[in-house]
Amino acid sequence: MSVVVIGLSHRSAPVELRERFAFVETKIPEALSELRASGLAGEAVILSTCNRVEIYAATTLAPDAAFARIKQFLIDHHAFDGALGDELYTFAEPHSLHHLFKVAAGLDSMVVGETEIFGQLKKAYDLAFSHKHTGARLNKAFQRAFNVAKHIRTETNIQRGSVSVMSAAVELAEKIFTTLAEHEVLVIGAGETSEKTARALQSRGVSKITVTNRSPERALALAAELGGRAVPFETWPEEFERIDIAVSSTAATTHILDRAKLEPLMKRRQHRPLLLIDIAVPRDIDPSVNELDNVYLYNVDDLQSIASDYLKLRQEEVARCEQIIAGKVAALLEANKFAASLGRS
Repeated sequence: MSVVVIGLSHRSAPVELRERFAFVETKIPEALSELRASGLAGEAVILSTCNRVEIYAATTLAPDAAFARIKQFLIDHHAFDGALGDELYTFAEPHSLHHLFKVAAGLDSMVVGETEIFGQLKKAYDLAFSHKHTGARLNKAFQRAFNVAKHIRTETNIQRGSVSVMSAAVELAEKIFTTLAEHEVLVIGAGETSEKTARALQSRGVSKITVTNRSPERALALAAELGGRAVPFETWPEEFERIDIAVSSTAATTHILDRAKLEPLMKRRQHRPLLLIDIAVPRDIDPSVNELDNVYLYNVDDLQSIASDYLKLRQEEVARCEQIIAGKVAALLEANKFAASLGRS
């Protein structure tokens, strides 16, 4: 049994394609059951974030056969009716393990060295593990990946500077509004990404934050933590008269804001410049709002230019990290060979 990876990320596919393959977290255990029941994999983990959708599988199938069948599983599961080419990447051992370690360490992220992906990957693994969809092969691979990521964080300077998508979003806001202290922010969605973005904005001077969420209890709790205010999810458009920045990251499967809804709101706010940061996948905001005057919409892919600036500063550290990962992958493969030889004896 060997580990294979198939997926698409911000490096290979635009957000409009990635959102077509995003998995709702509550549906992942069911998808894993379906994947394993089909005989494609003995073990599996699904990672679905705003920047990537990946399936890690331990399988007895030959890599080419596994890739073809898992690709078809993705297409069928999401009822995708388009064409897929180079957007979908595949890795067999040892490259699959190397990729896993890079993802865990933040080396394959939009903002190189960011730490959010570590938590997302661990959450994806824990979900699969708790539903008994992992075994010896993936358990060892993921535990080793987590250890390597921690080692890289302590032994290198890969995290120097802005290290998350949220930080990059704040950098973008500062480029549009010279100082953030004078501007009010609306945070739509009170999940982990929204909370981190709000805290990043506070660290740059924002003092007025309004939070809205489908669950009012969560909105009230986050607003209290931030020293802000909470408003009902049904009434958040009314806040557009006073805000200058809106950060949206909900779990909605369709747009919550489009041109028809925003156009009258812009008139009520006398067309003052409005920055919209959509860090949700699937996207919360219809791209057509960008056609309105004084509206500036940026999604997760638009943050790539900011991320690229940091990559230049970190290139030397990336090389050090790659050396560490290569050594750890070799050690894991050697350990697997030894374990297999004991099993045959």
